[in-house]
Amino acid sequence: MLRLCGGRLAARLGSLRACLPDPARGRARRISSCIDPSLGLNDVQKEFQKVAFDFAAREMAPQMAEWDQKEVFPVETMRKAAQLGFGAVYVRSDVGGSELSRLDASIIFEALATGCTSTTAYISIHNMCVWMIDSFGNEEQRHRFCPPLCSMEKFASYCLTEPGSGSDAASLMTSAKRQGDYYILNGSKAFISGGGESDIYVVMCRTGGPGPKGISCLVIEKGTPGLSFGKKEKKVGWNSQPTRAVILEDCAVPVANRIGNEGQGFLIAMKGLNGGRINVASCSLGAAHASIMLARDHLSVRKQFGEPLANNQYLQFKLADMATRLVASRLMIRSAAVALQEEREDAVAFCSMAKLFTTDECFAICNQALQMHGGYGYLKDYAVQQYMRDSRVHQILEGSNEVMRMLISRNLLQA
Repeated sequence: MLRLCGGRLAARLGSLRACLPDPARGRARRISSCIDPSLGLNDVQKEFQKVAFDFAAREMAPQMAEWDQKEVFPVETMRKAAQLGFGAVYVRSDVGGSELSRLDASIIFEALATGCTSTTAYISIHNMCVWMIDSFGNEEQRHRFCPPLCSMEKFASYCLTEPGSGSDAASLMTSAKRQGDYYILNGSKAFISGGGESDIYVVMCRTGGPGPKGISCLVIEKGTPGLSFGKKEKKVGWNSQPTRAVILEDCAVPVANRIGNEGQGFLIAMKGLNGGRINVASCSLGAAHASIMLARDHLSVRKQFGEPLANNQYLQFKLADMATRLVASRLMIRSAAVALQEEREDAVAFCSMAKLFTTDECFAICNQALQMHGGYGYLKDYAVQQYMRDSRVHQILEGSNEVMRMLISRNLLQA
């Protein structure tokens, strides 16, 4: 995997490049210097960023529209991504992970999202689930669950939200009552990415009293009696990943599948979401970057009033604003990723600020890029509309941006 280990890493990067055919490696990416995402990265980071960009260009972008329109869950493409180390970017290597940093993960997810934002977002959620098991599971659990997840032989879903508890996650009602060596679960989870298709469900449930201290984390395997799924939701975006309710009816789960101690589930969920916010915001960066490039190219070729739109100063200034917002968002995300990696005291607030700012700004960039396309931008033949649709939900999930404001203000007022 993409592991930071000197000469072995260089050899691995060479093999990863060899996995891509010559046309993908030789295709020059047109990136304006001022928004080049490789600026500020070291040589190793530039190498795996290029691998991710090439994979996105070859394996994802040509199929992005079809996956969206036909609602295809691209299992084989994601398994190819896992062969490059992208199935468990920041998971330890002894169970098959790449053991990279949070910053490295952000760089990779941003690059992949230029090829398909929806699919990359699912890959990022899968990464978060594997990290939870790797970080809080015991050795037996790590070696039982993580290897097939790292290779994406199996897929994982994160189950926190319920029909009656969205932003107020600590009020969740799904119950898990201990009976001998099993927990008997009853309840349901809503808006679960990968629901019905994933093999592993990381479920937050109530084993104790009310409030966050009564919540525990269980791993439930697909096929467990009492586990079922609702209808596939029809969504504005994120159509390359299925979304369903996860339903638990007298579902017996071994106590051996509990991750961490009883009552530790809410802590695990929140620590997972800190990274999840960086991940999904990195997907927004990729969507915004791709949208700027599409808008730039359209302005250069589209003529009105006898000259290219690129000659219009108003549109030039709009493009400059978009570029500035993108770079500011990227800098904020990368700084927050470092804070999270270093477990700094300000990491939660910083991740919240970065997620809030980046997902708001990048959606605005995608929306403005669509506007620059005029009527063409509203046609599904043009990719800009899909980047806009796929990035909209990033302002809602992994903690809505209103909740991000609550976390930021709480930190500020308690200082």
